[in-house]
Order: sequence, then structure tokens, then C-alpha cells
Amino acid sequence: MAERLTKSAARTVFFGGSAFFFAIFVGLTAHSHYYIVTRSTDTATLTDSVARGKHVWEKNSCINCHTLLGEGAYYAPEIGNVWVRWGGDKDPAQAREMLKSWMASQPSGVEGRRQMPQFHLSDQEVNDLADFLEWTSRIKTQSWPPNSAG
Repeated sequence: MAERLTKSAARTVFFGGSAFFFAIFVGLTAHSHYYIVTRSTDTATLTDSVARGKHVWEKNSCINCHTLLGEGAYYAPEIGNVWVRWGGDKDPAQAREMLKSWMASQPSGVEGRRQMPQFHLSDQEVNDLADFLEWTSRIKTQSWPPNSAG
């Protein structure tokens, strides 16, 4: 048995290993795409108001302070489960009113507390944002966030 790896054997190991791991990468990519398209995203309820709500989210740069399903800044609470935290899964009208009241009361002026700016959203924008937050609450997140407090 040879004591060292020949150039030909090293080339074979390199190309064989590269092909193997490339095949694994393609397989995992296909699996992730399948999961996202068929299992986690609720495309049946993706409406124009949800899209407008996402536009409100982006226009006001909410992600600069909040996280949405773990993505964004960790300055303010996670928003992906706020709909459930505010009881929207049981009473959607009450959760919408809570969101509207919360947005209208900002900044709260509580001493020592982080302040959310006043965005002066219209009723339509608040309803669209509520639709977006309701839609994100139905995404199957595999138990994210790890606690319900956000």
C-alpha cells in the first residue's frame, strides 16, 4: 500500500467529494423549496390586503426594530406571533381594535421604556397591517419563536 496519496487519487477524492456534496446541496435545496411552497406558507389566504399590509410593514421600516419570524432587529418584540398573543385566533375583531389602539397611542411616553414612533397610519393601513400580521401568524414556523412572549 502506498504511503502517500498520488495526484490522480487526490483528484478523484476532490472531484468525487465535490460531486457528492453538490448532490446533497441540491437535494436539501429542493426539499426546502418543497417545504416552503407546500407546507409552511398559507398561499390560499394570501390576499391583496395582506400584500398591502406587507407594504405598510416595509414602508415604515418596522423590521429595523421588530423581528418577524426571527428576521430583523431585536430591539423590539417579535411580531410573528403578536396576532395570537393579542387573542386574534379567538376574537379577530378585538385583536384588530387592539392593534389600532396600540398604533394610535404611540409613542406611549412611559419613562424608561423604548418608544415606538407615531406613524399616522390610516384606518385602511391599520387593517391591511392587521391582515398581514394575521397571515404571518398562520405560517408553520416549527415552534418559532421559542416562547410566546416574543
